[in-house]
Amino acid sequence: MASAKHIFVTGGVTSSLGKGIIASSLAKILQARGFSVTIQKFDPYLNIDPGTLNPYEHGECYVTDDGAETDLDLGHYERFLNIPTSQANNITTGRIYYQVIQQERQGAYLGKTVQVIPHITNEIKRNFVKLDETGKYDIIITEIGGCVGDIESLPFIEAVRQFKWERGSENVMVIHLTLVPYLKSAGELKTKPSQHSVKQLSEAGIQPDILICRTEQSLSAEIRKKLALFCNLDYNCVIEAKDTDTIYGVPLLMQEEKLDERVLQKLRLTAPKTADMTAWQEFVWQLKRPMEEITVALVGKYVELHDAYKSIVEAFIHAGVKHLCKVNIRWVQSELLTLENNLSLLESIDGILVAPGFGERGIEGKITAIKYARENNIPFFGICLGMQCACVEFARNVLGFEHSASTEMSKNTPYPIIDLMENQKNLTQKGGTMRLGAYACQVKNNTKAHKAYNSLHIQERHRHRYEFNNQYLEQFESAGMICSGLNPESKLVEIVEIPSHIWFVGTQFHPELKSTVANPHPLFVGFVGACLEKSKNN
Repeated sequence: MASAKHIFVTGGVTSSLGKGIIASSLAKILQARGFSVTIQKFDPYLNIDPGTLNPYEHGECYVTDDGAETDLDLGHYERFLNIPTSQANNITTGRIYYQVIQQERQGAYLGKTVQVIPHITNEIKRNFVKLDETGKYDIIITEIGGCVGDIESLPFIEAVRQFKWERGSENVMVIHLTLVPYLKSAGELKTKPSQHSVKQLSEAGIQPDILICRTEQSLSAEIRKKLALFCNLDYNCVIEAKDTDTIYGVPLLMQEEKLDERVLQKLRLTAPKTADMTAWQEFVWQLKRPMEEITVALVGKYVELHDAYKSIVEAFIHAGVKHLCKVNIRWVQSELLTLENNLSLLESIDGILVAPGFGERGIEGKITAIKYARENNIPFFGICLGMQCACVEFARNVLGFEHSASTEMSKNTPYPIIDLMENQKNLTQKGGTMRLGAYACQVKNNTKAHKAYNSLHIQERHRHRYEFNNQYLEQFESAGMICSGLNPESKLVEIVEIPSHIWFVGTQFHPELKSTVANPHPLFVGFVGACLEKSKNN
């Protein structure tokens, strides 16, 4: 039997309490104590993965090195732990049912009636231990999406109950995250929602080992005692998770609350060393005390929901700390830039990032923003569709190719600067069929990309169907936009830039997906540096 210890993180009262941040914070402290830790997310929706979900519904779709389209919480896991996740780190109800139905069709159940219990719960448990079977981890933290009491979550909660019974309480524990709301009119914290949440969990057969309470106000000893008494917990297993101005402060708060010590006691583990959070403390200290500020316009079509660009926002934080600089983001809806006089949205900014996305809506606004950046020597960074729009803008306004476009937006364009990749042309299914995951890129010497990476060989993560049309590459390079990064096998253009510009770089890949606290992404560091230079010149 695999030897990893398992920690399950469940939530109650309301969604969006921050289970992913709590799981990441605990994992970070345990990692600092010398344990090998990973985190996985089990989501209760029926989609096979988030790849076909609207960003307005679910935020960004995070992509791993091995090409998994996953929940955005996996981004938090990687940013905190600085280790990659994989296909095995994110499982949905849809995938569980799909696997069970496939097995039923193949006769694997020998004619038995297929039911939620035991077949669905067994499949969930089988997925609980996939990472365990690698033998790489001492501790596996599993975040259960949704709230206790949701119909969709019931099979997962039952699987956790069975798993804990099978492996024993010294090998499996449950942390429950709830809300302790503060009623301003009464001037007091209310514990009843947390009591009811724990009661629902208990009715499902699970007694949480630790209760973490999200709160605006500090929990008094009296409140903690009340929660411990009525939730059937030890007093020191009621943990305060007070609101903080940055998610990166949460590991330090959890360490102050001795969450890691409680976990080690429950799992009967002896840590190889005491937690050394010095580097993390330094990061948070610098984050809160920037010496300079810049403002970057983030131009996109989903800007009303900031989580749609979560990894970009966090990459700016990492790069900003590297420069001891606060990066303020001005959220610009690309559709608005097509309206007269709305270029004022781009005034008094130090840089422009044109975000990734799909579909025709807002495209002309993105092209307008790129033209403004190129003509006014404002640092520009285009990611995926942002890079493709930069190529279209250059073709139209520098090469004079009127009506240039991507065939995604205009199938009959006379100048298909961006075109559907050859291996995508006969595909009919949408989910999981794009160019996904990490691919190699050969960086050209003495370019902005080379200066940023300080390497000629890189690997970056992709999520796209359309690519730069290489039949136009020679004309582009003659006019001043060069390919500074090329896939060595397929010869697909991965990075474009304008050498004469202060910073004009577009990438077909998603650099934001590999930025972590310990390793800020070099292109974001380079872009923020160029914005700082522009700001000082202004």
